Amino acid sequence: MRNGGDGGGVVAVASRYRWRYTLTLIVCMMAAVAVEGCGPLRGPSKFRNPRKMKPLVFQQHEPNVSEYSITASGPPEGRVQRNDSRFMELVPNYNADIEFKDDEGTGADRLMTQRCKEKLNTLAISVMNLWPNVRLRVIDGWVDRAGSSLHNEGRAVDITTSDRDKSKYGMLARLAVEAGFDWVNYNRRYIHCSCKSETKINTRTMGCFPGDSVVTTGAGVKKPMKDLRVGESVLALSADGMLRPSEVLLFLDRSETARTEYVTLVTDAGKSITATPTHLVLRWEKPERSQIRHANPVYAKSVRVNDTLLTVVDGSGGNKLRLRTERVVAVSRTQKAGLYAPLTVDGTVVVDDVVASCYAVIDSHWLAHLAFLPVRAMAAARASLYGLVWRLGHPLQDAPPSSSPPCGRGQARRRHPLVPADAVRHIRLRDTVQLDGHALIRHT
Repeated sequence: MRNGGDGGGVVAVASRYRWRYTLTLIVCMMAAVAVEGCGPLRGPSKFRNPRKMKPLVFQQHEPNVSEYSITASGPPEGRVQRNDSRFMELVPNYNADIEFKDDEGTGADRLMTQRCKEKLNTLAISVMNLWPNVRLRVIDGWVDRAGSSLHNEGRAVDITTSDRDKSKYGMLARLAVEAGFDWVNYNRRYIHCSCKSETKINTRTMGCFPGDSVVTTGAGVKKPMKDLRVGESVLALSADGMLRPSEVLLFLDRSETARTEYVTLVTDAGKSITATPTHLVLRWEKPERSQIRHANPVYAKSVRVNDTLLTVVDGSGGNKLRLRTERVVAVSRTQKAGLYAPLTVDGTVVVDDVVASCYAVIDSHWLAHLAFLPVRAMAAARASLYGLVWRLGHPLQDAPPSSSPPCGRGQARRRHPLVPADAVRHIRLRDTVQLDGHALIRHT
């Protein structure tokens, strides 16, 4: 009986260890699969099909727009000569993986903008990865010759492969697109690639005014947009038809050197406003209505000749300023340096005596103004906190020393909570908007 019992115990122990070994083996196999699944191939499969790139065809260009359009490389900014100050902004490319033709022997083909250099170096790596023992070859870079080509600015290169195999040119063009060039064209003898300017800003994503645009401060002083600072007050139009100073909360965009395209609108009275194409201006479309909210904010690029804009003019009598509509007689496009987009409390700003919105891109002024409600709320809370702290420190005074000055007929008006006390002047509109001699807005 004892021997039989011992034999049964040995069998039980062996069976128990066998199950342990089996379970351990299963766990190891599952762990190996999990580790392999977390690797670059993302699964137990050893191979993964890469994304297939479709080569460009002969005379195809990507994107399918003109090279000089804003969505591509943008228009030329002027020829860069050796004695030009912009010539110092060009950088040489000494990448050993790129072959430069340099027929003149001056090294001009190596000169390009920094953006073009970065894209070209990326393309050189892609070429070597796709075709071993083949390098990228540049046959033309910056040139100093008459014309409007982007080669004159160092923003374009003409490329081939080092083996000059034309069967590779279609895929080379596709690699150039993937490398980040803003415009690529497949020619018969080479691939033409170009990129945007170093200072070019995509105007589809923002709206601004140039630095030489003029605003009116709360004290009635004219000031260039480039000299405007956060915290100052500028003349703006409120939703209830009031011309009043409105505090600049922040700048949605601000750049002194950026160069972009602007639309200039000229009225029949000689006023003009310059803004980016997607900036909102107030176009008056319903002369039979009598409320300022019926002015329709539209993109500057949508304004046409004979449309009417809201402008600010000097009035007579008790009102120093008043609104009126003026017809647009000319619309033009130009390029200027500088981008400035102030955001005021009221969401509007008077620029060059023309009323404009502070917003762009979104074609709804109301929706854009609502989106910046938290910014205005924080400014209001900050102003209220400042007033509370001042009153705690000056319990015997009713108001700060710089109280609101009287306006209009000598009656002091209550200061707007977000406008600084030293620059407040509410102007009540009376017979303000006029079209062909008829008043459109009246306040009693």
